[in-house]
Amino acid sequence: MTTPSPVPDADGVLAEQLLRLTRRLQRIQRQHLQPVGITPAQARLLRVVAQYDGAPRMADLADRLEVVPRAVTTLVDGLEAGGRVRRVPDPTNRRVVRVELTDLGRTTLRELRGARRAAAEDILAPLTAEQREALGGLLSALTDGGAGPAC
Repeated sequence: MTTPSPVPDADGVLAEQLLRLTRRLQRIQRQHLQPVGITPAQARLLRVVAQYDGAPRMADLADRLEVVPRAVTTLVDGLEAGGRVRRVPDPTNRRVVRVELTDLGRTTLRELRGARRAAAEDILAPLTAEQREALGGLLSALTDGGAGPAC
């Protein structure tokens, strides 16, 4: 008598596929960001800073990125050392530090857009336009279920 083969756990398989895709996307993104000279986390911070009309507070950045303030400090340290952002005092509260983009930071953002497009093309190359549209809808359904803006 043969034992029945185990029934695959469809949700488990899907979760594993998503994890593998995430790792692949991160690897491809790192490769495309390497010539720009920043990490994916620094790139994300630059994009978030650029979303504000003025210079955001460090605490605002931590909230938006959903990280602890110390993580923002480390990211800002690296970007400031590279000349992409600068810390500026808050005009109304001297205890508050704000972060603003420099000209090099704005140039870096333009380079990032190209790097992100190239990384997306690498990852999406096997898909047709219709498949990409369907995937976009599915991903929106999954990500819109969580709180927070896209970065």
